[in-house]
Amino acid sequence: MSFQVSLFDCASTAEDQVVARFSPDFAGWQAQARQLLADQTPPAHVWWQPAARRHDTKASAAEHKPSARPVQRVPKAFVDQARAVACHHSDDRWALLYRLLWRLTHGERHLLQLSGDRDVVRFTAYAKAVRRDVHKMKAFVRFREVDEPGAADTEPRYVAWFEPEHFIVEYVSGFFKRRFANMRWSILTPVGCAHWEGGGEVWFSPATDKSAAPEGDRLEAAWQTYYRSIFNPARVKIRAMQSEMPQKYWKNMPEAHLIPSLLRDADRRVQAMEANRRDSDELRCGPRPASPDADNAAAIEASAPASLERVALQAETCRGCPLWQPATQTVFGEGPANARVMLVGEQPGDQEDLAGRPFVGPAGQLLDRALAAAGLGRERVYLTNAVKHFKFSPRGKTRLHATPSETEVMACRPWLDTEIGLVAPELVICLGATAGRALLGADVRVTRDRGRFIDHEGRRYLLTVHPSYLLRRGAAAANHSEYARFVADLAMAVDWA
Repeated sequence: MSFQVSLFDCASTAEDQVVARFSPDFAGWQAQARQLLADQTPPAHVWWQPAARRHDTKASAAEHKPSARPVQRVPKAFVDQARAVACHHSDDRWALLYRLLWRLTHGERHLLQLSGDRDVVRFTAYAKAVRRDVHKMKAFVRFREVDEPGAADTEPRYVAWFEPEHFIVEYVSGFFKRRFANMRWSILTPVGCAHWEGGGEVWFSPATDKSAAPEGDRLEAAWQTYYRSIFNPARVKIRAMQSEMPQKYWKNMPEAHLIPSLLRDADRRVQAMEANRRDSDELRCGPRPASPDADNAAAIEASAPASLERVALQAETCRGCPLWQPATQTVFGEGPANARVMLVGEQPGDQEDLAGRPFVGPAGQLLDRALAAAGLGRERVYLTNAVKHFKFSPRGKTRLHATPSETEVMACRPWLDTEIGLVAPELVICLGATAGRALLGADVRVTRDRGRFIDHEGRRYLLTVHPSYLLRRGAAAANHSEYARFVADLAMAVDWA
């Protein structure tokens, strides 16, 4: 909470006793604690005496003169929880905070990890109680519109009454400032009040009683009607409701007086709902849209038999291996249906998986450049992959390529064989080891068989590296000798044709 700051006074009352007077908020305690630490005053010698609570109606935070002495570092977790503990109603919180601070800065750096320590247990319990109170305040504050004399030309003011268990008004005010930024509001409580004018800073005033809060407003009847309409008697769990919404808050909530009657009537309403239940409810929003599977089946039926279009549609529903589950979609081949040259890669990558097209990511862009340099051109070839779904390992928000297994390659083999059969290319270029082994057998080796024509089962093949191999070797390899060799491999297809 925000208060005018008294000049702190560490007055010696005995030879070894110090009285620490301060503004009773976290900032006031922090300034005193820093001074006491700098003076090497142990906790047992400090008598914490918070000043009387006074509110500054304009400032939202107390200002304290920073100490010129060096500030000792403590874990951020302690500072975050200490801000909450400073709002607790217990009088011993200030001594507890300083005792923990002293121990943290005098050889017990990992003190907060000792969950069985007496001070840590109390510190954690106080912070938890304050945060529970904050949660209740966020959930159960109800604003009501009030008429302000002489404020006809300004936005209306909304006022709420709440009874917190701890001194949390300033601590939680930032939430209401953000949540109701376009309203002029006041939250009145018996421990202090917060006010927001729709701009500037939240300001605070002394505590008040409930008589200052309105009893209702013009929207209350509409809100109660809405609450009654959304109340679902079939999902009522009274113990859970009372645990989350204790009855002590009911008196300040406009919908609360409806709850007893709604609970009494819940069983009858559930029985009525069950009696009126239909085995198949009629839709009231027009005809049910077709499912994706139904749309796909209709598209397959409408496509030409024995066409690449039909096979691509059929592949969209492939469940031959588990790769379809995490992948976005099937990535089928594309290119001229009568292409003389077909290029087969390993599998789609991250960008291909999202776009639904082969070779559109970084490796695909490098391949396009190499094809153009070889005189082949992407528009003249058919591009596809041995595996039709993206296999990856998640690393946070990134999906890292993972090599498909032999089982996954074999599961996609019928789709690849169908593509080759329909396109009937005169030359198939295998990009990388996975494509080579899928089409030429397990004995093929890129390092041994690269750059030469291989006749296999009545078709001619050419084996080279995958463009991603060049990317992994870095920019120098991708733009100089290795890239030139890759272009030369592709140019063999032009020379052969």
